[in-house]
Amino acid sequence: MPFTPAPWPRRLRSQEWYGGTSRDNIYHRGWLKNQGYPDDLFDGRPVIGILNTWSDLTPCNGHLRELAEKVKAGVWEAGGFPVEVPVFSASENTFRPTAMMYRNLAAMAVEEVMRAQPIDGAVLLVGCDKTTPSLLMGAASTDIPSIVVTGGPMLNGWFRGERVGSGTALWQMSEDIKAGKMSPGEFLDAEQAMSRSSGSCNTMGTASTMASMAEALGMALSGNAAIPGVDSRRRVMAQLTGRRIVQMVKDDLKPSDILTKDAFENAIRCNGAIGGSTNAVIHLLALAGRVGVDVTLDDWDRCGRDVPTIVNLMPSGKYLMEEFFYAGGLPVVLKRLSEAGMLHDDALTVSGTTIGEEVAGAINWNDDVILPVEKALAASGGIAVLRGNLAPNGAVLKPSAASPHLMKHRGRAVVFEDIDDYKARIDDDALDIDETCVMVLKNCGPKGYPGMSEVGNMGLPPKVLKKGITDMVRISDARMSGTAYGTVVLHTAPEAAAGGPLAVVRTGDMIELDVAARRIHLDISDGELAARLAAWTPPAPMFTSGYSKLFVDMVEGADTGADFTILKGNRGHEVPRDSH
Repeated sequence: MPFTPAPWPRRLRSQEWYGGTSRDNIYHRGWLKNQGYPDDLFDGRPVIGILNTWSDLTPCNGHLRELAEKVKAGVWEAGGFPVEVPVFSASENTFRPTAMMYRNLAAMAVEEVMRAQPIDGAVLLVGCDKTTPSLLMGAASTDIPSIVVTGGPMLNGWFRGERVGSGTALWQMSEDIKAGKMSPGEFLDAEQAMSRSSGSCNTMGTASTMASMAEALGMALSGNAAIPGVDSRRRVMAQLTGRRIVQMVKDDLKPSDILTKDAFENAIRCNGAIGGSTNAVIHLLALAGRVGVDVTLDDWDRCGRDVPTIVNLMPSGKYLMEEFFYAGGLPVVLKRLSEAGMLHDDALTVSGTTIGEEVAGAINWNDDVILPVEKALAASGGIAVLRGNLAPNGAVLKPSAASPHLMKHRGRAVVFEDIDDYKARIDDDALDIDETCVMVLKNCGPKGYPGMSEVGNMGLPPKVLKKGITDMVRISDARMSGTAYGTVVLHTAPEAAAGGPLAVVRTGDMIELDVAARRIHLDISDGELAARLAAWTPPAPMFTSGYSKLFVDMVEGADTGADFTILKGNRGHEVPRDSH
């Protein structure tokens, strides 16, 4: 249905704070004037909150203060009143036990910042993995006009003439150390080469994936996802975004107008085409829950099953985000999907036009980076959703990052009860394991870790690596970094800590994986499985107070987005009662 802009001018919500002569209006307006703002800025023009996730401890977002100034310039130019607001910055690089534990907290904080303050529209200034979904979730809950601008990826890493991909090289090199192929000194020499400019991961990791998801959903201007963080065009994008949000407020173009079922299906198909992170599954499920759109794991499998992976980027391919930008970026991918009949062309975007119109003129400048369909990295690149007695509520696998010869496999389980058990035993040459085995990791899901850390891509045992083996089937209720690779079954639900079947797998059990059939099966009888589950006892609570306890008590399973039930469907930007 075509979008109809709201009439303009009209009274905006910020005027409940600033527009009038009451004691309360003077209280709010007068205090803000101590920053040197003149009277006419409070005349009813749109007040734009620039929600900034800059932090020195979020390296991916370390340059966002500079971008915020460009957003402000755009807001001023369009006749708005910009106010920069720092918000919770969940850093994947530094947060323990995992940034995922704090995504929901960040979303809650953003929601309340937007609802409780005089903001008519918001620019979501994001970059690092969890900052993009958390701000989108908060904005979706308030349904105030909002637009995303990301910090962009780092420049290519280079080490001894080879591309070094953020994260991907780390996993490769750490395995090479254990296999005796690389010395510790060489590993340290490569460290600086991995991060040679401002920006987020230069692979198609979770940060670049979520930037792509924001664009595919229609929540960012076309072309935003791939511009490198240090490229001058990233600053231009920030300034244009500042201009655009002012008109969005005037038109009353809200997240609920954009985040439709069609938009989510576009994003799911896009994720398959780019070889995107499995983390996008959890984040988009959570975001859909915030806007009340019915998106499930079945939609991920249905929409992604026939989508070829055509973006030749690490970890699935060989190039990095810098080359993806030069090749034409995400608009080219979306145009390819459109031409294949895999895009809802009439889905609305923050530009006020449809996504089909936005990408119609996109040109591919490098067929080796954005591949022709007949040369796709994977013919079926979408996220595979597996089910069976081991994962009644589903598990996921990324085909484009997996080994074809392991996509159908039956092997003996080698079980690690938690991540500490894994770390204590994996390097022991006495461990009874070979490349035909299936590595099983328990108690690393939303409740179990807690927060569902990125440990699902367990490193292989050294004695297997020394044989030249680089992949084995691995199964867990954990996540893995979008920069990682391998035949890794993730997000197994229900998780072990919640009493899912994963909790009762034993070393020596046989497990069957059949990705084509979307099947994951524990080879024991139904009666034996029921008896094991009946005898299972839940682990003792790790926390008795604070946010950690709230998280464990309230978090849902990975199969529905690992959000808090209480935060779903709580949409609206009503003006809170004034207390003065």
